[in-house]
Amino acid sequence: TGYYGDGLNAIIVFAACFLPDSSQTDYNYVMENLFLYVISTLELMVAEDYMIVYLNGATPRRRMPGLGWMKKCYQMIDRRLRKNLKSFIIVHPSWFIRTILAVTRPFISSKFSSKIQYVHTLAELREIIPMEYIQIPDSIVKYDEEKCIKRRMRTSCLSNDPEMTSVEQ
Repeated sequence: TGYYGDGLNAIIVFAACFLPDSSQTDYNYVMENLFLYVISTLELMVAEDYMIVYLNGATPRRRMPGLGWMKKCYQMIDRRLRKNLKSFIIVHPSWFIRTILAVTRPFISSKFSSKIQYVHTLAELREIIPMEYIQIPDSIVKYDEEKCIKRRMRTSCLSNDPEMTSVEQ
């Protein structure tokens, strides 16, 4: 959690890689209480505009929250909190997350949908928010570095491919 802007607006950072494994016997109980904790924390912290940064990278599928849980969270969030949310940034969005949001788009308000923003690297995130105010877990930083290295390797392989070079010219 951090703050940005003159009014010290809250930035809530949520790292999915730290969520419990869905195979735990008490998974539903843990997730229910986690949600209640998050909501009560938001209500205490958020007086003005705020943004949520959802760190999805380095998260195995079994640790990602399910569609039902996300729907319940959205429905239980107080109108004031929904209204004051200025941006919901999803960093390193997976195919799964993008699909869930595409499928649920007709069931959530267009105002909320317009607040969702996909960011593919920490460098992109740095262009949107001041990173000195938030803590990014090491596993996310490492995931981002590995992803960027793979992207650079792909790009350099394409530029060294004679067929691709002739297409570009």
